[in-house]
Amino acid sequence: MKIVIIGDGKVGYKLAQELSAENYDIVMIDSNEKKLREAIDTLDIICVTGDGGSVEVQKEADVPHSDLVIACTSMDECNMLDCLIARRLGAKHTIARVRNPVYYQQIGILKEDLHLSMVVNPELAVAGEIGRLLLFPGASKIETFVKGRVELIEFPVTANSHLAGMSLMEIYDRFQIKVLVCAVRRGGEVVIPSGEYVLREGDRLHIAASHVNAELFFKLLGQKKNKVRKVIICGGGRVSYYLATQLCKLGMQVKIIEKVESKCEDLCELLPKAIIINGDASDHDLLMEEGVQEADALIALTGMDEENIIMSLFAKSQGVSKVIAKVNEDRRARMIEEFGIDSIVSAKTATADVILSYVRARRNSQSSANVEAMYQLVDGKVEALEFIVKAETKYTNIPLKNLTLRANNLIACIARKREIIIPGGDDRIQVGDSVIIITMEKQIQDIQDILL
Repeated sequence: MKIVIIGDGKVGYKLAQELSAENYDIVMIDSNEKKLREAIDTLDIICVTGDGGSVEVQKEADVPHSDLVIACTSMDECNMLDCLIARRLGAKHTIARVRNPVYYQQIGILKEDLHLSMVVNPELAVAGEIGRLLLFPGASKIETFVKGRVELIEFPVTANSHLAGMSLMEIYDRFQIKVLVCAVRRGGEVVIPSGEYVLREGDRLHIAASHVNAELFFKLLGQKKNKVRKVIICGGGRVSYYLATQLCKLGMQVKIIEKVESKCEDLCELLPKAIIINGDASDHDLLMEEGVQEADALIALTGMDEENIIMSLFAKSQGVSKVIAKVNEDRRARMIEEFGIDSIVSAKTATADVILSYVRARRNSQSSANVEAMYQLVDGKVEALEFIVKAETKYTNIPLKNLTLRANNLIACIARKREIIIPGGDDRIQVGDSVIIITMEKQIQDIQDILL
């Protein structure tokens, strides 16, 4: 499968890195020759220097014979134009990154007229992720499947947790709730555990459940759901706009601190229910003046990872119960996990997951099950994949206890019409089911790939 990526920014590089590792034929276009040289040194890809909006440059990158063109430069207009040219040259499918809220409000028209296969809005995706975390403050990370009906929740086992010292089988027997522990990270080790696995303090769990069962599980653990009412957002960019729009509709009190005056003026018009403060959120005195100690949550969303980390740590020191920081650099995200910051989000990771899901769905379109969604967990060491079973095969209508799975794979959940099934040995996969697979293997294209 030949894929052309236009734009060697954070998202473009992340996509090239992931896709080249899965043996796709990758060509990258960018006008910055230095960045392309760095990409060639680290990735197994072909690079073409030039403007992605140039017909000649696209021809040099062999766009006319490509299966997919992904335009992810920093300019929405360029991305849409690049995709339009690519389709005219013969590219089979195109994906454009579109971030501007004005464009995104009319994306249906643009998608149809420009013949786009897919449109990705990284900031909207991250805002949605943060919104879910604020509705479920006990979680460090939440991914959703089956159109929001199933949640994959990450949370730590604390010193006073009832789970410490219990095996998974004991937990299931004691709580009798339909949840499944899919993955556990202990220090630098990641495992997909069996029922005999005993949890310890400091473990980070990933559980799969419906929203109702997840809430009930945390309630039985003694973790009260402290409702978030007052939110301080540091930074007034697009993520902040999308997030504040969602939170205001939910009746939360939202305060945005932004140091650029013109942005504050725009936000005042766009978000009449929010309080907009013109100031530097990295100024601790300002945060104190604006009531950080009374806030239920602080979200650090400036364009600087370092600023977001510092503000988050200060908010934690002031007793803010839920702190979320946007950190795009993977190395920084790994370094600060143990600092006490509840959750870390990344626009580039959210974008890459959405696009990788689409790519895999295209590649396995002739198989018995299509990839509908894909998320990377634990620094990419584990993948959660949602398949839709579209045809009878040798694993359908067979009790799961009669299917032998390869090591480091797990069938976490089956969604069937209005039913969410945390599967046991007697459950069966049927045509039309959505099946969530947890795997430590790469390049899983079909449910068949995890079976012996």
